[in-house]
Amino acid sequence: MALPDELTARLKRTDDGLIAAIAQERSTGRVLMLAWMDDEALARTLATRRATYYSRSRQQYWVKGETSGHIQYVHDITVDCDGDTLLLTVDQTGAACHTGNHSCFDTAPLEFGVPVETD
Repeated sequence: MALPDELTARLKRTDDGLIAAIAQERSTGRVLMLAWMDDEALARTLATRRATYYSRSRQQYWVKGETSGHIQYVHDITVDCDGDTLLLTVDQTGAACHTGNHSCFDTAPLEFGVPVETD
């Protein structure tokens, strides 16, 4: 599978060929997770509408929900103005986070005005 030339030229990848991919829930607008894609993962996602990412730690592709059943059905993908981030609008079945939470951003917000120690 190959990406269209126009899209390939528009994307700015990291030195290892990856692009940040943010998954956002279509029904709520909630940010679910951030993962990584390369051209092959993006091409697979465009062909199947199943979110396919590249695991940096395992050095392999993974289809979200393939083993867990927590599927991401992709409705659309947009490229940000710099061409270095993708936004996937998805329907999420089950948890998006590997911890079992619906979103990887289910933590308390950071507090403003709190002194931070630095070296």
